Amino acid sequence: MPGNHRLGMAMVRKTKEEALETRTRILETAEQIFSEQGVSHTSLQDIAAAANVTRGAIYWHFKNKTDLLDAMLQRVKMPIEDALERSCDVSSSDPLGQLRRSAVGALQLVSEGASAQRVCEILLFKCEYVAETADMRRRHVESRKIALARYEEGFGRAIELGQLPPHTDPKIAALGLHAIMHGLFMDWMLEPGEFDIKEVGGHAIDAFFMGLKTSRPGNLPG
Repeated sequence: MPGNHRLGMAMVRKTKEEALETRTRILETAEQIFSEQGVSHTSLQDIAAAANVTRGAIYWHFKNKTDLLDAMLQRVKMPIEDALERSCDVSSSDPLGQLRRSAVGALQLVSEGASAQRVCEILLFKCEYVAETADMRRRHVESRKIALARYEEGFGRAIELGQLPPHTDPKIAALGLHAIMHGLFMDWMLEPGEFDIKEVGGHAIDAFFMGLKTSRPGNLPG
């Protein structure tokens, strides 16, 4: 019967929507609890209770805590990686400006995005890199490699266009910028209200770029 068919299709859609809603709630709750308690001190039962679901519901969507962790990371891009994808343009006539915008954009994402803040906090402070959390460590390493590669590419183009002296080592410059960004994230996450990460970060990056522009051969190793 056409009516029964439509009713059946509607029930299937509702069931799929409810399953997706439950999965999303579990992931959002896991993000919150991991941020509060740390990964190693959080059990699936803790997450189930906070999300108001059964452990069976969690196992329906995720094989184990590692699988849940991986899914949580997949739904939130690392701020530096996301900003680089949106802001870096290798064909730009102002590669230093592009690098600055991407870096400050990453800082802004963390300062304004609650989910990005929690993921950064989990990765930086609430996760022991042991066998259980190998996927999180891999995700962190991958994000770092992506950022360094994009930074190095940008600095290389800045050298080609004369924005930086020809003796500048793009790899060292990339490591320097990444160290500044990582330090800013670490300090700000310890006490988010202590300073404006976007403003302070912008000044720190400008000072770093000025140092690169005015450096002379032999001033720095490399």
